[in-house]
Amino acid sequence: MLDGVLFFPVTPFAPDGALDPQTLDAHVRAGVEAGAGAVFAACGTGEFHALSPREHTDVVRTAVEAVNGAVPVYAGVGGALPTAVDLAVAARENGADGLLLLPPYLVNADQGGLVRYVREVAEAAGLPLIVYNRANARFGPRAAVEVAAIDHVVGFKDGVGDIETLARTVVAIRASLRDSAKPFQFFNGLPTAEVTVPAYRAIGVPLYSSAVFCFAPEISLAFHQAVTTGDDKRADALLAGFFHPLVALRDKVPGYAVSLVKAGVRLRGLDVGPVRAPLTEPTREDLDELASLLERGLELARSTSA
Repeated sequence: MLDGVLFFPVTPFAPDGALDPQTLDAHVRAGVEAGAGAVFAACGTGEFHALSPREHTDVVRTAVEAVNGAVPVYAGVGGALPTAVDLAVAARENGADGLLLLPPYLVNADQGGLVRYVREVAEAAGLPLIVYNRANARFGPRAAVEVAAIDHVVGFKDGVGDIETLARTVVAIRASLRDSAKPFQFFNGLPTAEVTVPAYRAIGVPLYSSAVFCFAPEISLAFHQAVTTGDDKRADALLAGFFHPLVALRDKVPGYAVSLVKAGVRLRGLDVGPVRAPLTEPTREDLDELASLLERGLELARSTSA
């Protein structure tokens, strides 16, 4: 079972555009040393969409070696069914502890088709698998219950933000598994998830992705401590002073949920390179705003922990 702050590392690229495993190794090691509860490699923040199959395998292998058994390593897989299966098998062979299943490529499918997609990947991989509910892979409560019953499926991660439907889904899955010993967890997977943590925790979804942890683990951990200890004053200060302004900046340009994070890692001194197309780099003005927000957030994390 997973716990703590879930770290979704960026994928570094060298000046020539190639994958940079050495920098990825340093990035992952730093995150684990900072206190990550698990590492999710080659996922959304890690630009899964922009990686070749070989690069994906190299990212997973590098993350596993960097972690060296300290915490679980989950690999992002998805896309076309044969691709998702191939990546899942390769992740298993290279030491991944589990998988995060992203949506299938492009197409919209009915609920039965989505359940079949999950089942085929889960059966082929044989690893603990978390289903990501987002984009063109939206599972209603009935389909989610079917998915939760599939062997190896151990979690449901929401990236849609429909609290009413998710609340019904959580209750339905828990009821369906009540007489089973199967472990199962729920995750908040919205961008900059901290801003919705209070709402998600209220419906029984305490775990969340923290993209901020990539470049400011001090801020991420300060917030996590505040919400898990019930320190609402401290959590509100971090939300108002850092996370809410960061969301406003993020929402200026599509793709900033990833490119701002990567820029933040560079601001902290690790050159992870730019994002790959079709994502774009932040403007100079937005980088300056990010730098100011980062400074403010770090100060808040220091002051609220005093």
